[in-house]
Amino acid sequence: MNVSLTDRKTDDQPTGSTGGRPTRVAVLVTALLTACIAFQLNASMLSPALKSIEDSLGADSAEIGLTQTAFFTSAALFSLFLPRLGDVIGRRKVLAGMLVLMAVGCVVAALATSVPMLFVGRVIQGVSGPTVPLCLIMLRVEITEPKRYGTLLGVITAVNGGIAGVDSLAGGFLADNHGFEAVFWSMAVVAVVATVLVATLTPESKVPAASRMDWRGVALLVVSVGSLLIALNEAGKLAAANWLLVGGLVAVAAVAFALFWRTEDRTPHPLVATGHLRRRATWATLLTTVLTMTGVFAVMNGLIPAFAQDAEAGLGMTAEQSAWWTLTPYALAGLAMGPLAGRLAATFGYGRVLRLGLVGAAASVVLMILTIPAHSRVMLLAASILVGITYAGVANIVLNGLGIVHSPTDNPGFLPGLNAGAFNLGAGLSFALLYAVKTATAPTDATSSTGYTSGMIAGVAILGAALAASFLIPKPVSAEARD
Repeated sequence: MNVSLTDRKTDDQPTGSTGGRPTRVAVLVTALLTACIAFQLNASMLSPALKSIEDSLGADSAEIGLTQTAFFTSAALFSLFLPRLGDVIGRRKVLAGMLVLMAVGCVVAALATSVPMLFVGRVIQGVSGPTVPLCLIMLRVEITEPKRYGTLLGVITAVNGGIAGVDSLAGGFLADNHGFEAVFWSMAVVAVVATVLVATLTPESKVPAASRMDWRGVALLVVSVGSLLIALNEAGKLAAANWLLVGGLVAVAAVAFALFWRTEDRTPHPLVATGHLRRRATWATLLTTVLTMTGVFAVMNGLIPAFAQDAEAGLGMTAEQSAWWTLTPYALAGLAMGPLAGRLAATFGYGRVLRLGLVGAAASVVLMILTIPAHSRVMLLAASILVGITYAGVANIVLNGLGIVHSPTDNPGFLPGLNAGAFNLGAGLSFALLYAVKTATAPTDATSSTGYTSGMIAGVAILGAALAASFLIPKPVSAEARD
């Protein structure tokens, strides 16, 4: 089947569309793709600029790492309920509002003169957390044929691993030549453009039967997940952690979740029915997503750029050079592979393609571990490309797709929202855990790369756990083509 991006909707209008003029798919994809690009800039454009932020604000790497964790934590929490709010009041309205707040957060961060102010800006930017799942739900309302949806899902989601390297290249260039503030101003401009395109070029859609939000359930779930995230981040400090605080936060998380479960069983308009939470399609997908992100995200967006720029233990590159050798090829490979991975998942099975991606990602990180002692730029380049193909181009695409195709028809925003939260949770945990391992194993000899390799070994072990969890995900029969 040839996929044409200019095909129009016919009379097979899925439940949830508000009707009106047929939507040109090319226009819809352009608007949604711009929104995903705006979000991705917030997630990855800062990677080569972190050292510049440290120097400009007089902070250490742990403090700046905390602002990164704050962004992903905020994104995880808002992802828990904003897709459901889109089901109720309209997805276009919610997505446009998220993009406006993203732009506001970018401006706050650009004007930051201290770490606390940067922290606030990153938290506001995190409101945009569920951008990708909301875009994929809006796309599925228009496109229902499995192979075609899989291909377009891959096109949109491919930027989630990096925008052809332009984000990291631009981040490195701007940080080196104009300071980190220019990075945030650039993000703000793209966010404003995305807001305009989404507000004017996308159709509105929602679930007709969804009339009310369960705000009590939202509050309890946010408290539960937020407490757990803060506890995990504190535990990542290891010997310096306040373990009494960790224990208290875990207790708060458990009590809040128990109250959430009770509330969802009793309310007539639950955020999510507890029966949906018990489904293997739900918890197995979320578990695999969290483990995958924890295992690989900080490797490519933290450890590898830091190693490339480390003048003593690493390769001594500038921020821009490190982007050219690592993040850019990684993102280009993922962008090229994404559309193919989406179509392959719909054709040969989401589970099979996901497992191939996870095995490949773990093997690619192992290659990186072997590359570090050799201090070879060429081997680092090759390993970055392989991670781009296997994780950004395959595993990331399929996991996003599973959040859409396994979501229940009566609550389509439920699983994509939780899965987006799982992506952001995993990203935040990745920075906390892998950097904790790096810090705990770093020798006194500044020329040793042991800390970097230890953090990456931990990442490989976690990817192995993700592979095991992936076998628990049921086959999404309705989303796979039966030729």
